[in-house]
Amino acid sequence: MRTLLRLLLVVIVVGLLGGLAFYERPLWVLRQTTHLKLFLAHVHSNYVMTPEGRVHYYEAEPAISGGGIPLVLVHGLGDSSESWAPMLIRLKKAGFHVYAPDLLGYGRSPKPADSDYSIATQSKFVADFIQSLGLQKTDIGGWSMGGWVVLKVALDHPETVDRVVLYDSAGLSYQPQDIATLFHPADGAALQRLADLLEPHGGTVPRFVRRDALRTFAANQWVVDRGMQSMLSGKDVLDTRLNTLSQPLLIVWGSDDELLPLSVGRKFHDLDPRSELDIVEGCGHLAPKTCPAKVASATADFLKSDPAPSGGTRTLAHMH
Repeated sequence: MRTLLRLLLVVIVVGLLGGLAFYERPLWVLRQTTHLKLFLAHVHSNYVMTPEGRVHYYEAEPAISGGGIPLVLVHGLGDSSESWAPMLIRLKKAGFHVYAPDLLGYGRSPKPADSDYSIATQSKFVADFIQSLGLQKTDIGGWSMGGWVVLKVALDHPETVDRVVLYDSAGLSYQPQDIATLFHPADGAALQRLADLLEPHGGTVPRFVRRDALRTFAANQWVVDRGMQSMLSGKDVLDTRLNTLSQPLLIVWGSDDELLPLSVGRKFHDLDPRSELDIVEGCGHLAPKTCPAKVASATADFLKSDPAPSGGTRTLAHMH
């Protein structure tokens, strides 16, 4: 009986400590949960040496002969490779060998103080990452700012890229109103506004989560600000280059994206009429994270089709 009481006391203490940790550092706890899910799904956390230094990436390799179809996935502004977790697990099961790096300045990759973190710099970073892995030809996908980066990689290094996938992508001359302020939140209300634009169906973010998110933003704000400055300069916009893209292009867009609305996705499609546009109903800017089943399925269908679908538009019913 005494042993049982001691065990119960330990469980209570651990539970209280866990609750306190979640209240004080909810984002850290959520990251550890993501790490555990990826570990259990045999998605590995790796590093590779590149000209920019020791780069962190997640690698999801299917247990099939030949190692699967290579695919590099690039995250967006202020984010990290961990946001691809739901897609990594699904695409691994679909037979893809996926590599998802932390961009320069983000996650566990180098954060050089003298970098401008521009689209051109991140594009070179991804091209160097692909070369450092020894990939001769790979599919490549990018989300938000990451879409801009991978498009530039495909245009500048067409010999290294087979097919391209964009997810609610930046890269055209369109600029959301107050975009620089949105990604430099000063208080909880500003952070809630950003959250509402990123995920319109997400509801109110709890105050303790907003507090931790503001702290996380502040730690890496200088990197985000430099990246934003590059994007706002318009130097690397791709409106006039998109029609020269030689690779098949899939555009995946959340129908309810309020940061980069569906009209932007349609403009990408119009600028490259050979592209395929898949609209995911009921999903916002974070479609690869909040609606991964449909997004991963659309990605796999496009990358496995021979020849690649061209010129069409599909509307995909929402499904988690």
